[in-house]
Amino acid sequence: MKTLTIGSLRIFLSLFLGIILSQASNAQETENEFWRQVQFGGGLGISFGNGNFSGTIAPSAIYNFNEYVAMGPSLIFSYQSSDFFESTLYGGSWITLVNPIPEIQLSAEIEQLRVNQEIEFIDGIVEDDFWNTALFAGAGYRSGPVTIGIRYNVLYNDDDRVYATAWNPFVRVFF
Repeated sequence: MKTLTIGSLRIFLSLFLGIILSQASNAQETENEFWRQVQFGGGLGISFGNGNFSGTIAPSAIYNFNEYVAMGPSLIFSYQSSDFFESTLYGGSWITLVNPIPEIQLSAEIEQLRVNQEIEFIDGIVEDDFWNTALFAGAGYRSGPVTIGIRYNVLYNDDDRVYATAWNPFVRVFF
């Protein structure tokens, strides 16, 4: 089954937040230690020109279990429009990062997006609302808080209505 339900996503995020909150409710020293292992970051994107606009915001948080492994959630909101097309995407993802050496970062990310599209044709407007699931495997070069790399959507097929190709470049920043 390619698509996760919103209930599954809520349960998953609730469990993650429950773990974080239970860890944060321990003694003051434990709380301080926990938050020292958390990094915040994400991505921003904007492009426009000749009647087209695209904007994305994707805040993230990761917990560093040690110097090699980190995991965390991300929220995603994206909007695109042109003279004949409008699309709104929103959802979340869960990322696992592995750094075998400081300069190399490997990643696995599951992403669940709700997609609302309107496409204007000569004979009328077609609305298309659906869920899209992507599973990315990636690799990148890391320097300080920035990682630049490429990821591959292993669930991609030729009928994918969100991504034009299975390969996606990325820039990831965590502070």
